Amino acid sequence: MKRFDLHIHTKYSKCSKNDPSKILKIAKNIGLNGLAITDHDEIKGAVKTKKLNKDKNFEVIIGEEIKTPQGEVLAYYLNKKIIPSNIEEVLDQIKKQGGLAVLAHPFALIRKSFQGDIQKIKNKLDGIECFNSRSFFYWLDKKADKLAEKYKLAKTGGSDAHFGFEIGKGYTEFQDNLRTAIKKKKTYITGTYRYSLAGDLLSFFTKRVIKNVFK
Repeated sequence: MKRFDLHIHTKYSKCSKNDPSKILKIAKNIGLNGLAITDHDEIKGAVKTKKLNKDKNFEVIIGEEIKTPQGEVLAYYLNKKIIPSNIEEVLDQIKKQGGLAVLAHPFALIRKSFQGDIQKIKNKLDGIECFNSRSFFYWLDKKADKLAEKYKLAKTGGSDAHFGFEIGKGYTEFQDNLRTAIKKKKTYITGTYRYSLAGDLLSFFTKRVIKNVFK
């Protein structure tokens, strides 16, 4: 069984301090088999992390967390940055690149939650994030799980890490190939919410107080 953290931010997200080389070191040390870098509306950190990875047995996915008026979308296996837009347009852009599209933390309270009509986009989605280790109100992930069940979408999990200590606190397990597992809805999610409040507070401080540190 492989274990991937599918929601990690680098210093290219203004609310994060994670350096790509540090992310790789931590992820491998804790036994992950791969990860997705999903910076806010940016893929520079993902591209850099992928280039730094020299381990053929460890996969780095170029991803992005894209903001839309209806909510945020996690995109995986991108070739170029997705431009923020209406959620349907964003999903179409992801598909044109042959990527995978996952609805991020649909019932979040502190972060952007989903405000659209899932009936209109369900056929363009590959999955729903059903475990996010920053979900302080963990029962909201349970609602996301039920949503995935209702619309027969794959379930994904990730840490939403913005700092090193958060990496791997949420993850997705699957056999063999992630693309295939998501398409066949053969993914399993788990992790811990223990560090959720600490991570959120640090991100708030980083974004609001020292927001000009990272170029």
